Amino acid sequence: MSVTKDDVRKVARLSRIAVPEERLEEMAGELNGILGWIDQLNEVDIEGVEPMTSVVETKLPMREDVVTDGDIQDQVLANAPRSEDGFFVVPKAVE
Repeated sequence: MSVTKDDVRKVARLSRIAVPEERLEEMAGELNGILGWIDQLNEVDIEGVEPMTSVVETKLPMREDVVTDGDIQDQVLANAPRSEDGFFVVPKAVE
C-alpha cells in the first residue's frame, strides 16, 4: 500500500491537523517509510511465541479484597464548595 498526497491531505483533514501544501509530499514519504517498516514485521516468525505485555516478566502484587475504613462522608464532603443531604451539589449542566 502506498500513501499519496491526497491520502495525507484526507488524514490531516479528518484529524484536524493543518498541514501546509508543500509538506504533503514529504509526509507521504514518511508515512510510506513507516508502513514499509510495519510490513517488515509481517515477515517475522512468531510461531510458538507467547504474547506479552512487557519485556520484563513481572507479577502485580495482590492485596486482600476487604472493606477498609469507610463511613467518612463528612471528611469527603469537607472540601466540597457545596453539599446537601450528604451529596455534592454541582451546577446544572443541561437545561
